[in-house]
Amino acid sequence: MRALSRASAALVAVGIAAAGVTALTPAPALAEPGTVVISQVYGGGGNSGAPLTNDFVELFNRGPAAVALDGWSVQYGSATGTGNFGANPVVPLSGTLAPGQYHLVQLVGGANGAPLPAPDSTGAINMSGSAGKVVLARSAEGLACNGGSTPCTAEQAALIADLIGYGTANYFEGTAAPALSGTTAGLRRDHGCADTDVNGADVETAAPAPRNRATAPAPCGDVEPT
Repeated sequence: MRALSRASAALVAVGIAAAGVTALTPAPALAEPGTVVISQVYGGGGNSGAPLTNDFVELFNRGPAAVALDGWSVQYGSATGTGNFGANPVVPLSGTLAPGQYHLVQLVGGANGAPLPAPDSTGAINMSGSAGKVVLARSAEGLACNGGSTPCTAEQAALIADLIGYGTANYFEGTAAPALSGTTAGLRRDHGCADTDVNGADVETAAPAPRNRATAPAPCGDVEPT
């Protein structure tokens, strides 16, 4: 997926050069592939025995430069259903994420558990507590694919900055991350820095521990895009 993103960017650059137009670099720069990742997913919010009232997705900038999230979104699909990512509520993102900084996206919840820390974004996604697919998209539009019954085209895949499929999900990086529960979240190892493009290796289960922009930054050092 990320190789396709680089290839797409190269084709755009060639087209611009051929047209004789000078490309301008935005500031802060758009994310290099692999720099902003989904660092935590939790779908048991508010359930009986849940420690927290809401589902959430946490993002993390593991790269060395600030990343503008304007025009990006968090999207969700059921583990093996036929609905596309765009059929579920799309959560728009905004703001700039500094190196080592987290971004907390609060989703739907219930009556049980303690409130999340102050969210940086909110949305109406209702995640499964055990299995599902979460994508971080470089687009505010819902993706018309689900990676399973409706495969994502090369152009759609190039818009996916990161993907975590957990439990019985039929779309994931490498292998699926472990199944979750009402008391466990999927956390990206090394406080968000691990990214081998294999969900099963990069994500482990643990008690949910949501972090937001107010959390002390935890830079990864020099990270090469993957």
